[in-house]
Amino acid sequence: MRRFAASIGSLVKDRRATVDSVTAAPTPLQPIDLTDDARVAEVLDLAVRVGEVLLAAGTAAMDTATQVKFIAATYGLAQCDVDVTYNSIVVSAHRGPLIPPAGTMRIVHYRSMDFTRLAAADRLTRRIRLEAITPAQAHAALDAIVSAPHPYNRWIATLGWAGLAAAVAVLLGGGPLITAVAFLTTVVIDRVNRVLNRFGLPYFFQQMMGGLIAAAPATALYTVQDHLGVVIRPSQVIAAGVVVLLSGLSLVGSVQDAITGAPITAAARFFEVVMMTGGIIAGVALSLRVASALGADLPVISNAAQPDLTQLPVKMAAGALASMFYALACYAERRALTAAGLGGAAGLLFFVIAQSVGIGPVISSAIAATVVGFAGGLMARRALTPPLVVAVAGITPLLPGLSLYRGLYALLNDELIIGLSALLSAFGIGCALAAGVTLGEWGARTLRRPPRMRRNAIVRRNTTLRRPRFGRRSVVMSDSVPDSVTQ
Repeated sequence: MRRFAASIGSLVKDRRATVDSVTAAPTPLQPIDLTDDARVAEVLDLAVRVGEVLLAAGTAAMDTATQVKFIAATYGLAQCDVDVTYNSIVVSAHRGPLIPPAGTMRIVHYRSMDFTRLAAADRLTRRIRLEAITPAQAHAALDAIVSAPHPYNRWIATLGWAGLAAAVAVLLGGGPLITAVAFLTTVVIDRVNRVLNRFGLPYFFQQMMGGLIAAAPATALYTVQDHLGVVIRPSQVIAAGVVVLLSGLSLVGSVQDAITGAPITAAARFFEVVMMTGGIIAGVALSLRVASALGADLPVISNAAQPDLTQLPVKMAAGALASMFYALACYAERRALTAAGLGGAAGLLFFVIAQSVGIGPVISSAIAATVVGFAGGLMARRALTPPLVVAVAGITPLLPGLSLYRGLYALLNDELIIGLSALLSAFGIGCALAAGVTLGEWGARTLRRPPRMRRNAIVRRNTTLRRPRFGRRSVVMSDSVPDSVTQ
């Protein structure tokens, strides 16, 4: 109970985080000599490397560009043009009419859902502003962040993915046997794909292999269930595996890019999501075809039952565990696990209530995701955790794994209209989740400041200090300091 109370306490502290947008270029604390090419290049390299960490973790292009501009402006490069695309960051800094502009470019070669690294980069951005560290010190801190090992053993991450599948199986109404099968199946998926990734197999085929493994045990157990004296619903096991595979895709980032004005990056990310989802569909379809050829036809999937409010506590608990396990699988910090769990529980609460009053699954998903984005933004502000962590983890239990499988199964059985309707429903739910998260985060950004910040607002407006005055509880700066780095 003490640890739980400490975790809750870290979420309600009056602190600020990068959920609050950087709205203006700050007055530089230690402006560099703009005529010194080496110093300018050092600052640009620092800014673009921080942007690389953010972009690789799935941060939206506009948010990444904002943070890159902020770091450059902190050291005096206030007039920067930043272009962030799917896998590249280009920065051009204007140094005046008599000095040629300076520029740099960095290609992002990897995608890494390492939430600890993302949170560390977020704290470094704040530290650069608050502590007035030099570019060399910031570079050393960033090198330590990038080269640091994962905070958990790789097997812990595997258990996190497996726990996510088990929690989703509970959400779908599965019993202990279904939950155990989903857990063990996901362990196999993760370990096999890890080996395949070591050999450099393209990610599309890794997703295909994951879909194949997700469907195989369910089909085998359904075939022998009479001999074992058990009842198996293969759709629950397969849907749980599909949700795990879908959760690793950058759906939120792609829709955020489309909404916030980065259509090129949004198109590239969305096409990647579609291709990786196609790999899952191909793997499941191959498994079902092989099973059908061997005479093991699966039962017809019935429509989802209307949510029962009496099961709300169980579903909220399962949603919280699913979000926490996903955050654990992505190496989130301990305080972020609590925030993710609360976000998942809140999302399931509003989703079930919306469904129970007759609202369709798409609108219900949008409502729940908006709540997750809003609540996650507020919790992220106080726990100093990037809002992306809470948002992505919080909507994971709501991913349309069952709709995707239902549509695929109908198409394989020549039920074209039913299949396309289910697939379009899955597509709509996915977009609604991502759009709702974006709207919720916007609401969190525009929320009025915490009471302590409002009490000190007049001090910040009237001060004309060029350098920060550090205290134990507060920091006083010039009025151009953005809220994203004010504690």
